[in-house]
Amino acid sequence: MGLFGKILGSQPAKKASDDVLLLHAMLLMASADGYMEGSEIETLEAFINTLPEFKEADFDKQMADAKKLRAKFNSVQEAVKALGEISSEAVRKKAFILAADIALSSGDVDEAEEELLEAMQRVMGIDDNLANTAISILALKYAK
Repeated sequence: MGLFGKILGSQPAKKASDDVLLLHAMLLMASADGYMEGSEIETLEAFINTLPEFKEADFDKQMADAKKLRAKFNSVQEAVKALGEISSEAVRKKAFILAADIALSSGDVDEAEEELLEAMQRVMGIDDNLANTAISILALKYAK
C-alpha cells in the first residue's frame, strides 16, 4: 500500500463510464498488433467524429481517461477484461462491431486482432449470431 493508501485508506476505484470503455475498446483494437496503421487511425478518427458518445463530450478528458484505464493493465489480455464493465447492452454491441471494423480496415486481420476480437466477444457477452453477422457485413464493406 502506498503513502496515499496508508493515510486515506483504500477507496474503491471510480468505474470508467461506458463512453470511455467504448473508446478503450477501439484503441485496444487499433493497437492490437503493437502499432496503429494509417487506415486504423483514419477509421478510429471517423468513429470519434461521428459517434453520439463523442459529439458533445469533452473528448480530451475521455481520451485521458481511456489512457489512464489502459495504463492500469500490464497486457492487452488484462485490459480487455475492463470491457465487461460496460453497463449498456447497446454500447457493448457497438464496441464489438466498431472493434471488428477497425481490425478489418487495415485489409489484413492478423492473429493478435483475431484473438482480441474473440476475447472481446467473450468478455462483453456478444452472441455468436451477432458476431458472425457483423463480421460478414463488415467483410463485404472491405471486400475488393
